[in-house]
Amino acid sequence: MPIPESAALASPDFDGAFRARLHDLFAWRRDVRHFKADPLPDGALERLIETACLAPSVGLSQPWRFVIVDEPARRQAVLENFSTCNADALNAYAGELAARYANLKLAGLREAPCHLAVFADHATDIGHGLGRRTMPEMADYSVVAAISTLWLAARAEGIGMGWVSILDPAKIAAALDIPREWRLIGYFCIGYPEIEDDRPELERAGWEQRRLPADHILRR
Repeated sequence: MPIPESAALASPDFDGAFRARLHDLFAWRRDVRHFKADPLPDGALERLIETACLAPSVGLSQPWRFVIVDEPARRQAVLENFSTCNADALNAYAGELAARYANLKLAGLREAPCHLAVFADHATDIGHGLGRRTMPEMADYSVVAAISTLWLAARAEGIGMGWVSILDPAKIAAALDIPREWRLIGYFCIGYPEIEDDRPELERAGWEQRRLPADHILRR
């Protein structure tokens, strides 16, 4: 139900100290691959998902769909699919780059206590299609915004997330038995990290380096 204007809350004051801490949160958010076996507190994942649902979405469509994967058989199917896709990816590289790829740890599927799959519901009528006529992919982008919100909220609680992209989306959808109109946006390992660092793991491993922001800016 819409909030009457007279009942609207005053905007909070985000002062300099808060902004500095927020920057620290951004800087220390990592794509985690090494997890402790410790479980998350009861309700922690559900609480993080609630925060994720505060993210913006095109037409207020809220197309995100969160699947908490608990069943061992389904987790095993995901792990097996990752192993197959990862072997195929390794075969696509050659020479020194292949050797470097083989040494990368690209998932924490075995260790992470929580698995979360996030989908975009392309069939939702929430939002009445607003903003998607010329750019239908905005539904997917909205889900990415929710994922980013969840990621930062998790980091603020000392919880790590790892995005596993080396998967076959169709096979993951089948393994999780989800509606055909849902598109896989991301599969995540979630738990307490073994390692804390303000640099990306791929940078520490020598795979790639973070570029300067100026390298990504174009003026017209």
